[in-house]
Amino acid sequence: MSAEDDIEASSAPLIEHLIELRQRLMKSVIAIAIFFVICFIFADRIFNILIIPYQWGAGTTDVRFIYTALEEYFFTQLKIALFGSLFISFPVIATQLYGFIAPGLYKNERRAFLPFLVATPVLFLIGSCLVYFLIMPLATQFFLSQQQIGGDGQAAIENLQAVSTYLGLIMTLIFAFGLVFQLPVAITLLARVGLTNSAWLKDKRKYAVLLTFVAAAVLTPPDPISQIGLAVPTLLLYEISIYMARMVEKQREAAEAASDTDADGNVDSGDVATK
Repeated sequence: MSAEDDIEASSAPLIEHLIELRQRLMKSVIAIAIFFVICFIFADRIFNILIIPYQWGAGTTDVRFIYTALEEYFFTQLKIALFGSLFISFPVIATQLYGFIAPGLYKNERRAFLPFLVATPVLFLIGSCLVYFLIMPLATQFFLSQQQIGGDGQAAIENLQAVSTYLGLIMTLIFAFGLVFQLPVAITLLARVGLTNSAWLKDKRKYAVLLTFVAAAVLTPPDPISQIGLAVPTLLLYEISIYMARMVEKQREAAEAASDTDADGNVDSGDVATK
């Protein structure tokens, strides 16, 4: 069979895969669009939920937000709707992704992949909760402490938070913490395919500490609470990743030992039969 015949023979399966990929992408887009409309309808309520950490940090429910352009709050609601739709539709997107790649995996590979698919949104949710219940209230308290009452020759300096600025801040923190909390998943996958190992991770620990604080300084506002709040969990997650990589190595060693045992057993049985 010539090369052209090989290409013609493989074209049909490729087209089928592309059609399936398009269908699954369309289902994901439709899910995002539906949740976008729902979240836009309730955007004001979602925003009121997102300002609760600000109220905790301010120590009062009587807080004021402003918008300085006519269209600012409308675009803020659009951002809230997009943020909410991506968050809520993640199970649909992940299911479509798994449905597309699962037929190309062996049964044991599918079993190994499923826990990571479940752990990803769970870890993202844990990171988001850390921002919502701890980091954001503490950061708010720190920033609001910079205000001045005024009088005795001092100017009155009062914080009037713009809706878009606050939403951008809390969304940035949620995404930063959510992504950082994927570290164990990413490193475990890399260890499973042999691109890293626990010994290498331990050897590079000092560089990981440096990069962690640099990333915390870039991804968070310039206050020590947010930066330490991101750096400390990241370092803990790095240690957990080392442990997970070591577990993967032990599983691989056990599988290789079992394979060698089976091979020796087959050889021995063959020798006995020959004798």
